[in-house]
Amino acid sequence: MAGFIQKGAKNILQKNPQDVVFLSALRTPVTRAKKGGLRDAYDHEMLAAVLKATLDKHPNLDPSKIEDIMVGTVLSELGGSKAGRMAANHVGIPTTTAFHTVNRACASGLSAITGVAHSIAVGQIEVGIGGGMESMTRNYGSRAIPTQLWKELKESPVKDARDCIMSMGLTSENVAERFGVSRKDQDEFAARSQQKAAQAQKDGFFDQEVVPVTTRWIPDPEVPENEETITVTKDDGIRPTTTAQKLSTMKPAFKEDGTSTAGNSSQVSDGAAAALMMRRSTAHALGLSGSIIGKWAGSQIVGCAPDEMGIGPALAIPKLLDYAGVSKEEIGLWEINEAFASQAICCIRKLGLDMEKVNPKGGAIALGHPLGATGGRMLSTLLHEMERQTQELGVISMCIGTGMGMASLIVRE
Repeated sequence: MAGFIQKGAKNILQKNPQDVVFLSALRTPVTRAKKGGLRDAYDHEMLAAVLKATLDKHPNLDPSKIEDIMVGTVLSELGGSKAGRMAANHVGIPTTTAFHTVNRACASGLSAITGVAHSIAVGQIEVGIGGGMESMTRNYGSRAIPTQLWKELKESPVKDARDCIMSMGLTSENVAERFGVSRKDQDEFAARSQQKAAQAQKDGFFDQEVVPVTTRWIPDPEVPENEETITVTKDDGIRPTTTAQKLSTMKPAFKEDGTSTAGNSSQVSDGAAAALMMRRSTAHALGLSGSIIGKWAGSQIVGCAPDEMGIGPALAIPKLLDYAGVSKEEIGLWEINEAFASQAICCIRKLGLDMEKVNPKGGAIALGHPLGATGGRMLSTLLHEMERQTQELGVISMCIGTGMGMASLIVRE
């Protein structure tokens, strides 16, 4: 059937009319929740910015050709479905285009992109947009854990059921303890993430993927009428002067004698992302083949114990490589979400990856982790970095709260 991948790197690199291809992958800046430049923006406002930028990037594409939009989001009111749909219509996408959201926690954005890919692959649609949005400023807190929960679940005799609402920070501590990841290793990894991201930002490597967002800014929340207008152009969670020595002075954030700190964990952030996707034959028919920047070559999802959810990529990536018939050595770049330094290090070690090929422009410790948008952010960063390094194959992967891992294989055009 249309779109199913031919296994093996040689076959995956071949161009097929049924390929699911990317024509653009854009994102907003990712900024610090409650402190950063997008703290007063709405999640759907950021989504509108990347959707509008996607339309502007492809002026020869009739918006009515876009058949479906799938957006990952975790904390939005009503799942973001109403406000997201409104935002799409607001920027010029017609009412004939369907819209829906998906919540797979940290992999929501990647699940949305995969969902659009699947719809194209089986012939349900020809053109779609996959992405994500999240304002953790507005929605993070009590919504991260159910405020109302069936009593029998809270007291379940099944440990894995109870562990699904364990603090993510405690799962990080479990991974560090069970797999021997020291505080020193975590701080050094976090410092490298900051330094890589700072250098990439200085060199302008994020400029192609980032869409400026003009939004409101309220300097003093106690005086909301003193509203200003600002344009946010850059990620603002990057700390260029970070060193492992400085990070070593920070107190544990989740456990008194723990090793995970605010400095070696992902940042709570705001942001959005969107990728325009279609069948290769459709891109040719619409005169857009020159805009193809890559293709989706498969995704895999796997479950694991909730109390060590961070090991998810170490399980999902081998499943993906086996599914695609590709060896680890054939992957040129890896984007592995840095939910915590502990779990990222654990996964890299378990997989035996070359550290130089992992998150070469930094990860969520430096750039931030706006839950539903992270998968789209990682896709954007990966595709642009694959172009710079002329790498043919790349992988995106992340751990997922409640105990899962997801991974996708991406091919540079």
